[in-house]
Amino acid sequence: MGVTVDVHQVFQYPFEQVVACFLRKYPNPMDNNVIAVKTVEEKKDESTGLIYRKRIAICQNVVPEILRKVSILKVPDIRLEEESWLSLQKRNMAIRSHCLTWTQYASMREESVFRESVENPNWTEFIQRGRISITGAGFLNCILETFASAFLRQGAQKGIRIMEMLLKEQCGAPLVE
Repeated sequence: MGVTVDVHQVFQYPFEQVVACFLRKYPNPMDNNVIAVKTVEEKKDESTGLIYRKRIAICQNVVPEILRKVSILKVPDIRLEEESWLSLQKRNMAIRSHCLTWTQYASMREESVFRESVENPNWTEFIQRGRISITGAGFLNCILETFASAFLRQGAQKGIRIMEMLLKEQCGAPLVE
């Protein structure tokens, strides 16, 4: 079955500021679920200027304690892999993330893009689609997907609030031209 969550946001800040803020967003005291983020690979294609990054995020296990009675869900943390392709020339950054934990039972994938807004070239558009599907947990599949959907939706909104706050702190008031 699976659930999909879509997010769209326009940040009233230039692309370069938004991307720099995104790359420094975690760990952050506003979201205790993200314990660490480590860049494990980074390279620049000199001919195109495209910057590729692979990062691993370690997050607290947020599965409710009652569901952690099931042995497969009883892990201390969850690991996510994020790959990004940044083109400063095109003012576009594409991001793909997926969960490295529970891969035999669950699939969590997100695809995101930051790009110059069509409304205003000094603004940045953020579009994200997340999809979670759970298999192999029997009658718990639906319960876990419902929880995961709510968590993904809340996490996306929290991430946007954190970005807005960090942008305001680091760059001042938004550009409301």
